[in-house]
Amino acid sequence: MEQHSRAHGREHNALRPITFQPNIAPNASGSVLVRFGNTQVICAITLEKKLPKWMLREENKTGWLSAEYSMLPYSTLERKQRDISKGKLDGRTVEIQRLIGRSLRAVVDLKALNDYTLWIDCDVLQADGGTRTASISGAYVAASLAFRKLLQTGSLAQNPLKSAVAAVSVGILNNQALLDLDYLEDKDAAVDFNVVMTDSGQFVEIQGSGEESTFSEDQHNALLGLAKSGIRKILQLQQEAIASATF
Repeated sequence: MEQHSRAHGREHNALRPITFQPNIAPNASGSVLVRFGNTQVICAITLEKKLPKWMLREENKTGWLSAEYSMLPYSTLERKQRDISKGKLDGRTVEIQRLIGRSLRAVVDLKALNDYTLWIDCDVLQADGGTRTASISGAYVAASLAFRKLLQTGSLAQNPLKSAVAAVSVGILNNQALLDLDYLEDKDAAVDFNVVMTDSGQFVEIQGSGEESTFSEDQHNALLGLAKSGIRKILQLQQEAIASATF
């Protein structure tokens, strides 16, 4: 069987070059420019002394965490129209920002946020596949930096983070399992997964489907194993970036 030739000679189980550049947005509580290969996303955290109206009716109020995601018009080869100019969010945008929110709420203690809402803004500067997984991985770094700063200023009494979280894509192309798909691989993949996992090895979410194809239980397990190995490496890169960040 002929093996798929990947960009830059990357092996099937290799991540793209991944970097986290902290403090990219000075006015945010915490921010990072995350790069997964040619995919680039700015993730920024803002803490707002305000809760959603539906939470004010709850007996046991906690803080809240919400995410917004957007692809800037110049992030793709052809200009992408802004959602605001269309008058509504497209389905993909809604799906991704909900996924980012769920992923971070899985590792953040909302009670420790008190009466604050934590906003996560993920803006895609350049898209080459894996924007949602890059956004989740970058959002965790930005949140970690924000909580460090907010603890120093006394805005928070305790660190809300319960564990780390990261995400990566995997898929099957030409009958071969691949880690961290770029756009061309993702476009032609027969099977495509997005996997979100914590540093304790617990899955937060697994999104997987066959694209006009099916996959076996063995292929499913192989893809999850590949994703877990990639996420462990991303978790290490996240911690290195957080440790190196200064304020």
